[in-house]
Amino acid sequence: MKSKTGGNGLTLTLTNETVGVGGGGCGSSSSPSPPPSPHRHSGGPRCRRRVRPAKDLAESRRLVAGIMARRSLRYFFLLPLVYISGLLMCVGPFSGLIGHTPLPGSRYRSHEIFHNLWHDIEADNSSASELASVWKYKRKLREQKPCPNLTALHREHFVSPGLNGFLIVEANGGLNQQRSAICNAVAVAGLLNAILVIPQFEFHNVWKDPSEFGDIYDEDHFISALDGYVKVVKELPEALMERHNYNMTNITNIRVQAWAPVSYYLGVVSPILQKEGVIRIAPFANRLAMSVPPHIQFLRCLTNYKALRFSSSISALGKKLVYQMIEKSSRTDGKYIAVHLRFEEDMVAFSCCVYDGGKAEKLEMDSVREKGWRGKFKRKDRIILPDLNRVDGKCPLTPLEVGMMLRGMGFDNNTSIYLASGKIYHAERYLAPLIKMFPNLYTKESLATSDELAPFMGYSSQLAALDYTVCLSSEVFVTTQGGNFPHFLMGHRRFLYDGHAKTIIPDKRKLVVLLDDVSISWRAFKDQMEDMLGESDRKGIMVPRVRKINRKTSVYTYPLPECRCLQQSLANQIDHNLVILDNYNGTKA
Repeated sequence: MKSKTGGNGLTLTLTNETVGVGGGGCGSSSSPSPPPSPHRHSGGPRCRRRVRPAKDLAESRRLVAGIMARRSLRYFFLLPLVYISGLLMCVGPFSGLIGHTPLPGSRYRSHEIFHNLWHDIEADNSSASELASVWKYKRKLREQKPCPNLTALHREHFVSPGLNGFLIVEANGGLNQQRSAICNAVAVAGLLNAILVIPQFEFHNVWKDPSEFGDIYDEDHFISALDGYVKVVKELPEALMERHNYNMTNITNIRVQAWAPVSYYLGVVSPILQKEGVIRIAPFANRLAMSVPPHIQFLRCLTNYKALRFSSSISALGKKLVYQMIEKSSRTDGKYIAVHLRFEEDMVAFSCCVYDGGKAEKLEMDSVREKGWRGKFKRKDRIILPDLNRVDGKCPLTPLEVGMMLRGMGFDNNTSIYLASGKIYHAERYLAPLIKMFPNLYTKESLATSDELAPFMGYSSQLAALDYTVCLSSEVFVTTQGGNFPHFLMGHRRFLYDGHAKTIIPDKRKLVVLLDDVSISWRAFKDQMEDMLGESDRKGIMVPRVRKINRKTSVYTYPLPECRCLQQSLANQIDHNLVILDNYNGTKA
């Protein structure tokens, strides 16, 4: 008997009975094995051939026909896939050779449209959207069960935390993937009744950030906020370290499958923890299912919205940046727009999308891809279709496209915009049209002095934490490419702003078609953008009916109703990021 861990994290048991021996082929086949051949009788030179009855012949024919039917069925399902693949090949790189008209939206022509419409854009400040009244929809709460008293919840589920041993996790990824791992680690520690050691951060060649937990988050606040629910310590006891020769790699490491259910942790991980007294789980990202008991889900909420507070250095500069944005937005009552722009060189290269740089852009992007991903994009089985990527809304929006969208939605050139981004690809050329449309454009680099930013330079997660703080306090947040950053931010904004994300999510499939139409008028474009703004407003209060296993529908993106009770318990407390807004309003009065 052999044990094997399946793809869903469950332990599967295989026996010899699951595999057919001789004649059966696959053990999973339901077809009966052919009967054994009859024994031959040796008894002289006779060579009689046994005539098979017609009934046996009919059964044989039916058996062969069944096998052929099953094979035909496989081809039946395979043929549509081959057909679709052929269409993709034709629409893509060979479309020009065979004379096909390019798909609407498949070419980057936004710069041409901007040139055609610029005079109309420049003259149009009459129908400006008021930032104070952009969001029309209000979340209607259904009748909910009354929230349990947190003291009662504590007594029922968290009486003696940490009795079963110590849990060590290694969080990987960027700022918000690490944040997800931390929240899940607290939940797993609560589930296993384990003591959590402050999570370690794995160094990654993409982010190249050696930051530790205490460089980004306030460790003491983290420990105290979880006290009574999950016990957290900064390091293992001396006796355990000595037992493992002061080497973390000597500690039993359990490789858990992604989205492992509660039953796996209780049935497989918990016995090992109780036996060893300490375990490691590395790597640890998305290693816990979204569906967990309510008191464990509460731990995720508590960690994300109360226990995880940025370190004093990040919080101090983040608040200063927010205050400066408010000051520079005096014409709009201190309200501003924050845009998460993903138009960095590596993002453009990874997307395999084509813009307006011609051959020079192609050579440059090929070089970046080869340097960063070492032949990944040159494999024979990899088909790159830039046109279809754009039509499918997978291309990063350029600064120009973001500017046209926002002006089309009615935001005038007096609107202050904070740009949350890394180093923009060919910034001087691509940012010029956006600055032309929105002169009041700011970044952390333009708001803070070089001395203030110096301690954070070279630490991508700490710089992202500064952007996160400014975006969280904006009246309007604009996401342009997806990822962990916007999904966590939208969830945090829903938690703070009565269930509304207050986020513009562009319909990029629709946008690229509009920006490929050289005959479109400014009025027609504005009508479409206003509809898109209204759709973002409507979706901002929605909660998915089905929580799929991905970040787009997780409790971190849609914290309500699961985090509703924590939200109510913190209703009288002022979030550290919003104190500045109150202070600003007080000075105006």
